Amino acid sequence: MLEVDREQVLAYRIAAHGLHREETDAAAAAVFDLGLQDSVRDTALLGLTARIDGDITPAIWEDGRFVLAWTHRGAPHFHRRAELDAIRAALVPLDEKDAMARILWQRKQVEDAGMSAADALFTAARAIRQVVTGRQTKGTVSGAVTKLIPDGLSYACRGCGVVHIYEQLMRVASLHAGVRLEPGATPATLAPLEKRGRLRTSPDVEAATRVVGGYLRINGPATPGDAAAYVGTTRTGVGAMWPDNLVEVRVDGKKAFLPEDSVPLLENPPEPDAVRLLPPLDPFVQARDRAVLVPDKARQKEVWKILGNPGALLADGELAGVWRAKASGKKRLDFTVTPFDAVRPAVRKAAEEEAARVAAAREFPDLRVTFS
Repeated sequence: MLEVDREQVLAYRIAAHGLHREETDAAAAAVFDLGLQDSVRDTALLGLTARIDGDITPAIWEDGRFVLAWTHRGAPHFHRRAELDAIRAALVPLDEKDAMARILWQRKQVEDAGMSAADALFTAARAIRQVVTGRQTKGTVSGAVTKLIPDGLSYACRGCGVVHIYEQLMRVASLHAGVRLEPGATPATLAPLEKRGRLRTSPDVEAATRVVGGYLRINGPATPGDAAAYVGTTRTGVGAMWPDNLVEVRVDGKKAFLPEDSVPLLENPPEPDAVRLLPPLDPFVQARDRAVLVPDKARQKEVWKILGNPGALLADGELAGVWRAKASGKKRLDFTVTPFDAVRPAVRKAAEEEAARVAAAREFPDLRVTFS
């Protein structure tokens, strides 16, 4: 059995994520095998900036190869357009417990709706499909959908005085309805997919298994619990999606798993010498084994905030600090980089170069970098 320490695991993941920046084609980035989350301003854009050798600008989302939709855990992700049908198939719950986990429902809400969680999901999907026939804001869609679904699938919002479909239910149902998101739109705007296809309600275990395998490939070695947390299902549920072609690995003595064809890279990863400014919610930071990424609990609280996560400084094979950027007018982006420990001059210089890439990607002509 292969035994490795966390430093070797991180070196593997840096390579598996493409953070050595050897790829020139954005669509070929390994992170798109799962999807690139875009929950915070420019998260996906900056995730590509960290990985692609070449200029990345918001125009990347207009070239037709990518589509934005609510997918894994109901979070917005960019996917390769050609692979979206496979993602949609992977997100059909395998059973009632899986459906309950994915829409984050409590038992009382299910009982109030008078239907199973799976029925609620596809009832919502049919209503969303009926409503979204063109570009519409999320609020407009929510109001229209609420009139078409049973009362138990909606709630009265005290803040705006309007009845809304449950947020997670709307998010998880939308892709099944054949609905995507408009990149960069504020407020969130929905639109029908160009080729919706039929509403699929039958599970596809093979498609779901590919998602788990993709997670283990870029964020492995990992445990079934880690994969379940990423997918948004139960530990039991992920067992039905567990790939066959895995190898057991011991990470600092703890059992984890990795696709068999990824073992050579784990055994001999390239030197993890990349310095990168990873955005909040970057796929590298989205690995569920936070103690492997950042062993110190106090530092974990700096990387993963309850609200308003910072970006992460990757240096010398570690998450070595955090960073934030604030616009100063429309022309300058001010960066504050906060290393956990003193950094070498070469790392500081590289971090400044990465800040320049971030500013260019966000189309700011000027920047200022402060280390604190």
